[in-house]
Amino acid sequence: MNELIKGAYDLHVHSGPDMLQRKVDDPELADRFIEAGLKGYIIKSHYNCTAERARVVNMFRPECQVYGSITLNNAVGGINPMAVEMAGRAGAKTVWFPTVDSENEQIHFASSPYKAMPYWAIVQKQMKEEGIDVKTINILKDGKLMNEVYEVCDIIAKYNMILATSHISKEETFALVKAAHKAKINKIVITHVTFPATLYSIEEQKELLKYGAMMEHCYTTISTGKIDKDVMMNQIREIGPENIILGTDLGQKANVYPDEGLSNFADILQEEGFTDQEIITMIVKNSNALIK
Repeated sequence: MNELIKGAYDLHVHSGPDMLQRKVDDPELADRFIEAGLKGYIIKSHYNCTAERARVVNMFRPECQVYGSITLNNAVGGINPMAVEMAGRAGAKTVWFPTVDSENEQIHFASSPYKAMPYWAIVQKQMKEEGIDVKTINILKDGKLMNEVYEVCDIIAKYNMILATSHISKEETFALVKAAHKAKINKIVITHVTFPATLYSIEEQKELLKYGAMMEHCYTTISTGKIDKDVMMNQIREIGPENIILGTDLGQKANVYPDEGLSNFADILQEEGFTDQEIITMIVKNSNALIK
């Protein structure tokens, strides 16, 4: 295990039990994090608020600080201010904007399917076959943000939560980030910037930095071959470690455990010539700053 990851949080973990099949359930993952010297992680589900789950884990594994989150897909009513309010009251740390139900993700997946069909895509296919209307979500209406988006931003600011852009389009992201900055949200993360459905250019990322956003890179994006490693490394160098947060996006059954992925990520960065301090900044320092 790479020593440079000690004291870090992984802010992007798909652990179980979840509606989808996962590689590891929370008690086992908490034990692995404790053994690896990691502080904790944020549980992400595409379908359910995980704040209560996190609180249960913390009761039985207090040495590992686990936090919940909510993802604004159809299962919670989409861009639903009341769901975000309840999540904030329950202690959720992150509000993810739409992922699998994002119009942008659905358009991308239809035109450029991934090598292996994701579990969420299988679920959507099953629902459609059963006659269930699977709606897509776009947070813009006639080019302007929905009123509910502004309400959600105010709630995020009130509870000092992290706003994560997830799989929405660039047009949606720029409108959202500007609104979030105006709402005085000081924790904005542009989710996996090299993910195929989003893939922000360096120039676009530099523009988003002006609004206080941080750029997230995820281990799975390179470990599963979704993007060439050199593309990600070049982006990190151009944007600078102080503006980068590194997570894993792990939990899928076919992949490694999140703690292993974070360690592998540090190994890759060392091989690419990043200094120990730069790696600690991206994995440890910045994750701790966002958790506070």
